[in-house]
Amino acid sequence: MEHTDLTHPVGAAPVRVPKGVSPTTRAWLFLTPSMLFLAVLVAASLLVLRMSIGVKGAEWSGFSLASYAQLLEPYYLKSLLLTLRLAFFSALIAVALAIPVGYCMSRLQSPFLRRVFLAAVLLPLLVNLLLQSYGWLVILGPAGMLNQALMGLGLIDRPVMLLYNQTGVLMGLVQTAFPLAVLPIASAMRGVARSYEEAAATLGASRLQVFRQVVLPMSLPGIFTGATLVFAYNASSFVVPLLLGGRRVPMLAVMVHDQIAPLMNWPAASAAGVVLIVTTLAIMAFSEYVTGRRRRMLEASQ
Repeated sequence: MEHTDLTHPVGAAPVRVPKGVSPTTRAWLFLTPSMLFLAVLVAASLLVLRMSIGVKGAEWSGFSLASYAQLLEPYYLKSLLLTLRLAFFSALIAVALAIPVGYCMSRLQSPFLRRVFLAAVLLPLLVNLLLQSYGWLVILGPAGMLNQALMGLGLIDRPVMLLYNQTGVLMGLVQTAFPLAVLPIASAMRGVARSYEEAAATLGASRLQVFRQVVLPMSLPGIFTGATLVFAYNASSFVVPLLLGGRRVPMLAVMVHDQIAPLMNWPAASAAGVVLIVTTLAIMAFSEYVTGRRRRMLEASQ
């Protein structure tokens, strides 16, 4: 009597895998919350753009470019130039201070010390911006800690006015945006292989020459990114210039607040906001172009 073989070869019958969701669909589902959030931001920006070409009292039905023409007046032009200048210098100072900190973070071998450095750098982001600004009021005031220390050391005879001027605002802008400069610079320097530094040292370069001619050029994309983040963050800053500068440092965000709160001039405030957004985006696009070009040059040289 013949017995039927109940076993089948391994490759005889293909195993059917239940058809699931495609990878593209999974990716879109994963991005749905972010896309919804961006959609809300885009919709709000379009509403601001529409309001900027409206008329006071008829923001949604009227049409006028008077709000943009008003921005060509000397007061508003000076406010825009002041905003761009303070944001630019704060980016330069923050990057100059962040480079040594980022280099130290990228070369630390101990995970514990890296966490300590990271926590210290991120600390300003964990403290409310309003509290930080009030802290600067205590430090920079005529009877504040800085003036008292300088007078105690005999460097000055009377208190120096550091509040309600561009100096105090610049110090506050640098301190609040400092972490935004450190993180991309540290990440870029961590990507520089130690073999390049060792090769330069073998050829007789000193530590300063290795840092200046090897590490810094290869970290320029991160440096440009950090500077761009600080510039964009400080160009739209409101709390720091309002508290540390008062009405004597009329940055554009403060002017937008003044147009809304006492005057209820929504078209003028919207037009100022649109100009600030467009200017910031243009500068960020230029920085991204320079960063991408530098990155391609580094990749080609390797």
